[in-house]
Amino acid sequence: MIEVDKLTVRYGAATALDGVGLTVRPGEMVALIGPNGAGKSTLVNTLSGILRPAGGTVIVRGRLAHVPEGRQMFPDLTVDDNLRLGGWRGRDRDTARIYDVLPGLVGLRRRRAGQLSGGEQQMVAVGRALMARPDVLAVDELSLGLAPLVVADLARHLRTLNAEHGLAVLLIEQNARLALDLCTRGYVLEAGRVAAAGSAAELAGDPRVAAAYLGATG
Repeated sequence: MIEVDKLTVRYGAATALDGVGLTVRPGEMVALIGPNGAGKSTLVNTLSGILRPAGGTVIVRGRLAHVPEGRQMFPDLTVDDNLRLGGWRGRDRDTARIYDVLPGLVGLRRRRAGQLSGGEQQMVAVGRALMARPDVLAVDELSLGLAPLVVADLARHLRTLNAEHGLAVLLIEQNARLALDLCTRGYVLEAGRVAAAGSAAELAGDPRVAAAYLGATG
């Protein structure tokens, strides 16, 4: 679904991504972890067409939808109206299917988004992305600012979307433990470069990765 090769992205004279390579196959869940400022959001913004690369190639096959960092709700609009903004065309703006997939939103549909909790807003952000009928979902910081129980519920929904609907997922996360538990494969991005890549089990078992991102001391 996604093929990135030798990707370079710059902000003026500053290089944010330097020769990055990454793939996401159909139906796969892939984690992208790393510290704040490593270039994770730059990568997903490039995939979404928000940023233009200075070099390398980015290929996205099928339709990609982006769940942005910080949710980015329209606080004065209702949940239902926020969802509709994710539809590409008029016929795609029927929100009924989103409530089938995310039933926790049913009772909130007439509430203003600004009145929701962070977890509820994140659920709306996922639903808004699903309105585009994507083949691959890029989720930027699913767990940001949320309680562990809320994060666990959101993760369960992503697993269901992947398992039952075949949706490919690229999960960009600072919470490495969550990302590697949820995904089968991953990449570690540091200072704009891929520092490690492999299966989730391989990365979790790498002493350097474990010490830096999983709190391991041994």
